[in-house]
Amino acid sequence: MTELRLRPAARVIVVDEDERVLLVRFEFPHESSLWATVGGGLELGESHEQAALRELAEEAGLEGVELGPRVWTRTHVFELGVNWDGQAEVYFLLRTASFEPRPRLSWDQLESEFVTDVRWWTLDELERSEERFAPGRLRELLRALLRDGPPDRPIEVGV
Repeated sequence: MTELRLRPAARVIVVDEDERVLLVRFEFPHESSLWATVGGGLELGESHEQAALRELAEEAGLEGVELGPRVWTRTHVFELGVNWDGQAEVYFLLRTASFEPRPRLSWDQLESEFVTDVRWWTLDELERSEERFAPGRLRELLRALLRDGPPDRPIEVGV
């Protein structure tokens, strides 16, 4: 069996003072939409931290922040073009004051990356929603993270 070619990626769990989480909506061709944390693949030569900060600016317009700890990891195998078999993600926690998301990228640029919306979600909204989220256990994982704080080392959260 050949080894999987996993694109390295960085994601950020952005949580404001009201414990709302900032999520982006992805609408992929031939697949139902889903909401996920801000983030994406590393560019050539980037560290996970650099990619996370770049993605925060591009997708949310948030700059000049310091990332918190690495809290989760996720390996997701899915069709991701000809060069990749999926993604190996590192999740950072970022606590911040509330802000109005104003992506640095234009909506045309974001839509070319399948991003169609950015918004804050309360924990109750997440619990009541029938939308899809990634990771699939996002509600449970987020509640535990906010209740217990960051783990001593990142935990694998599954698809």
